[in-house]
Amino acid sequence: MNQECIVKLKIATREKIRRFNSLRGAEVQPDEFWDVVVVTAVDEIQKEAYELQISEKVDRKELPLGIQYKVFSDPPGSKIGNGGSTLYALQQLKDVYGKTLSRLRVILIHAGGSSQRLPSASALGKIFTAVPLGDPLYQMLELKLAMYVDFPAHMKPGVLVTCADDIELYSIAEDESVKFDKPGFTALAHPSSLSIGTTHGVFVLDSYETSTHSQMENISCLRFLHKPSVDKMRDSGAVCQRRSGCFSLSDTEFVYTDSTYYVDFDTAQSLLDLLKEVGPLECEIDAYGDFLQALGPRATIEYTRNTANVTKEECSLVEIRQKIFHLLRGTPLNVILLNDSKFYHIGTTSEYLFHLTEDTALRSELGLLSSAFSVHSNENTEGCCVMCSILDSSCSVGAGSVVEYSRLGAGTSVGSSSIVSSCWVSPGLSVPDGVFMHSLCVKHQNRTRFVTAAFGINDNLKCSVEAPASMEALELFGVSLADCVSRLGLGNEVLRFSGDVSSCSLWNARLFPVCSDPQSSFSMSLKMAQAVLSGSTFTLPKDTQLMSMQESLQCKNLEEMLKFRKGLHHDITQRRCSN
Repeated sequence: MNQECIVKLKIATREKIRRFNSLRGAEVQPDEFWDVVVVTAVDEIQKEAYELQISEKVDRKELPLGIQYKVFSDPPGSKIGNGGSTLYALQQLKDVYGKTLSRLRVILIHAGGSSQRLPSASALGKIFTAVPLGDPLYQMLELKLAMYVDFPAHMKPGVLVTCADDIELYSIAEDESVKFDKPGFTALAHPSSLSIGTTHGVFVLDSYETSTHSQMENISCLRFLHKPSVDKMRDSGAVCQRRSGCFSLSDTEFVYTDSTYYVDFDTAQSLLDLLKEVGPLECEIDAYGDFLQALGPRATIEYTRNTANVTKEECSLVEIRQKIFHLLRGTPLNVILLNDSKFYHIGTTSEYLFHLTEDTALRSELGLLSSAFSVHSNENTEGCCVMCSILDSSCSVGAGSVVEYSRLGAGTSVGSSSIVSSCWVSPGLSVPDGVFMHSLCVKHQNRTRFVTAAFGINDNLKCSVEAPASMEALELFGVSLADCVSRLGLGNEVLRFSGDVSSCSLWNARLFPVCSDPQSSFSMSLKMAQAVLSGSTFTLPKDTQLMSMQESLQCKNLEEMLKFRKGLHHDITQRRCSN
């Protein structure tokens, strides 16, 4: 990316943030912002958590005022994917607004799910993940709204569909604007390497060779490919050749990949007709792969039978895909090429650490801080990120680590490349390198208790085996789980798994002590982690109750967790005022 593009992208991004900041806590005027902001949740419990947090953000004037914020949950039963969530959200919008919906500009942010790859976001939601920016402190919700702050003024009634864990930055000419005013679907497209294309959606464009190669271009799409191989991209004509101009990629060959898309109101109505036809969904639908692959003049029905990228294949999936294809066939797919743009995904622990502490490009573009809304000595936190936390002046935080929503006592040290989230750390404790620690307040046997989950940054919480007897195939801190339970004095017959016992994973392994206060909880889980990492042994006190991460979420005490954050907010504000 040449220097001119870098500067333009940075200036454009900072201007969007400035503009959004001017709207925070202010009553917005008609056509100045979204009419409705919708956030999806996986179930009623998550919906309640999201509604409570949005309500508090509005009360604290952290969001624009005078618009509707809605949280819609998926129906109980089978997982339905973000495509199913889109359909049900549209139905709930229709139920709430009726005919008025045809005049509204809606942003729909997919935020449902358990966030197993970034478990610090599991309890309160990835859309409420802190970002080291702004005063009051940004979360992903504010950042998403800031990056799209220019869209509503140039958008016809309809719905913009996006995800909670990615960021799109873009720069266009001063006399241009991103317009969502065409019928059908209109998708944003970003220049990406061919390797990135294999894990994203890829657009096959109409007559790219005749384009103007400006910062932004509007073009029709012949076909959409979902996570294609490099050969498939080449055979389909998706691969483009590098041209001159302000371009965000230096590769000689590239493809345009997907991120966010708009659906006009008439097309949204067609999707509602689909929901009526298929009835209650019993399989996962992808809002990208299953909708967009049906679009464009070269779309074929063959993709409906391809289940290679499906996590769980249900018998009804192919049938529903074919109904989607026939319903949407012939619907236009317009693409807005953002040639000076970047797409960032922040959905895993490693991505989270890298982008917030090491990624000099993103830190520069957004103006990310090493310390945001916190109390601590900046001298001992070089190369790390501290957000909404109180650290004693004698604390140290290693390079590449993130501390968020936590209290760290005197002499506490955090190693490199670690995450400490929502924790109360007693004086003198040392968190090793590469460790994830996250405390949750739970309701256990009608009492308020605390559990601190501890994993390795690179542990795979989704990896599962069919029975506890096979637990040696699972790794905690890079050590076989069977060895871990031995070091912790837990015989194989003692370790239990919550939920579905035919799917045993770190996620549902009952590993973490239930304690009466957050400090004891953190200390106990830390000792367990240190024992596993050092090869030593640690014996839990007799009659210690153990819970899994999965269980902790099911019985989380939402009010107490938010109360802890409020206490931090209050104390930080008081200290800043006194200084």
